Amino acid sequence: MRVMVIGCGGVGTVAIHKIAQNPLFTEILLTSRTVSKCEKLAEKLRSKTKATITCKPVDADSVGSLVAVMKEFKPHTVLNVALPYQDLTIMDACLEAGANYVDTANYECEDTDNPEWRKIYEKRCKEKGFTAYFDYSWQWAYDEKSKKAGLTALLGTGFDPGVTQVFSAYALKHYFDEINYIDILDCNGGDHGYPFATNFNPEINLREVSANGSYWEDGHWVETKPMEIKRVYDFDQVGQKDMYLLHHEEIESLAKNIPGIKRIRFFMTFGQSYLTHMKCLENVGMLGTVPVDFEGQQIVPIKFLKALLPDPASLGPRTVGKTNIGCIFTGIKDGKEKTIYIYNVCDHQESYKETGLQAISYTTGVPAMIGTALVAEGIWKGPGVFNCEEFDPDPYMEALNKYGLPWQVNENPVRVD
Repeated sequence: MRVMVIGCGGVGTVAIHKIAQNPLFTEILLTSRTVSKCEKLAEKLRSKTKATITCKPVDADSVGSLVAVMKEFKPHTVLNVALPYQDLTIMDACLEAGANYVDTANYECEDTDNPEWRKIYEKRCKEKGFTAYFDYSWQWAYDEKSKKAGLTALLGTGFDPGVTQVFSAYALKHYFDEINYIDILDCNGGDHGYPFATNFNPEINLREVSANGSYWEDGHWVETKPMEIKRVYDFDQVGQKDMYLLHHEEIESLAKNIPGIKRIRFFMTFGQSYLTHMKCLENVGMLGTVPVDFEGQQIVPIKFLKALLPDPASLGPRTVGKTNIGCIFTGIKDGKEKTIYIYNVCDHQESYKETGLQAISYTTGVPAMIGTALVAEGIWKGPGVFNCEEFDPDPYMEALNKYGLPWQVNENPVRVD
C-alpha cells in the first residue's frame, strides 16, 4: 500500500516511525518544503523497515505542486501532518489526484484579516456563538465533492482531536445507552527545563491558548474569557494539576455526532509560569498576527516569537514526566446514571527513546498513523468527509494498545464539578 506523508516536524516524525513499523505500508513517500529533513529521517528508518522510503520536495501551499507529486507517486492515502493553514489546499489536491485524505487538526486561516475569510468568520460567530479562528465548516463543506469522487477524508486523527472522539464512540458502544456529559482532560505533566516553551507549533499553540474558551451546553455554545474557568484535578501517575477550560475542535464534532449530549467541555493543564510568560508576551503584542513595520521590514510578531522559542522537536531529550489525556463520560445505562473515565498515560522519556520526540508529538503521531492505516486498509471508509467518532471504534482502540498508547478505564472516577 502506497502512502504519502506531507510534513516532517515532530508529529510527522513520530507518524512516519509508526508507518514504517506497520507492514500494511509497502511504499512510503515523505514530502516537505525542506526535503533534507525527510532524507535524514528516511536514512534512519530504511534499515528498520521492509517498506521502500523515498523523498520529494513539495510546496503544501500549492495545489499544482501537490498534484504533480501525487500523480507521479499515486498514493492510496495522503497523511497531512503539515500546518492547519494548508488543509484545504491539500484536500483540493487529493480530490484532483484521486487520493484519500487524512489529517490531525482542522483548518485554520493563517491570514485572519483576509476580507473574504473575515466575512464568513463573522457570520459564523453570530450564528454559532463562538469566536475561535478554527472550525470544521470549511472541511465539512468537502463532503459532497468527496462523495462524488468516491474518496474518504478523515479529519483530526491526533489525540485531541482524534483519540478523544474514538474514546467517545467506544464508551457509547460498550458502556452507555446514552452519553449526556463529556469532559475532555488534557494533562501534560512533563518538564523540559526551559523558562518558557511550547510543546507543539508556537503559532498554533499560543493562538489557541490565548483565545476565548467555550463549551457546548443544552444545544448551544457558551463562550468564556481566556482562562476564566479553572479546575484542579488529580491525574493518575502525574498528580494534582491546575487545568483551564479552552475551546477545542472536537467539541463541535462530538456535539454533532453524539446523540443525547447535554454538555461537552475541554480542559488543559498549565503551570503558573507558562501562563505568566504568555500573558506578558500578549500584553506587549508578541502574540499578534498582523504584520508590523520594523526598520523597513514587515514582521508578524508571533512568527518572530516562534523563531526565538525552542523548537518543539528539540524538547525530547530534556523532557521528563508523563502525559495523561482522556475523557470522563456520564450517561445512562439500563436506566441508571453512571460515570467512567477512559484515558492514556504516556511517558516523555519512553517516547523519546523510541522516536527521538517527546510525548506530545508521540500522542499525536501514533493516532495519525492508526487513522491512516484504517482508511488505507478500507476498515474505515467513505465516501465522504468524516470525523473519528463516526466509525467503529474497536479496531482503532486495539491499534492504540498495539502501537504504544495503551488505554485504561476507571469505572468510578472523580468527576469535574
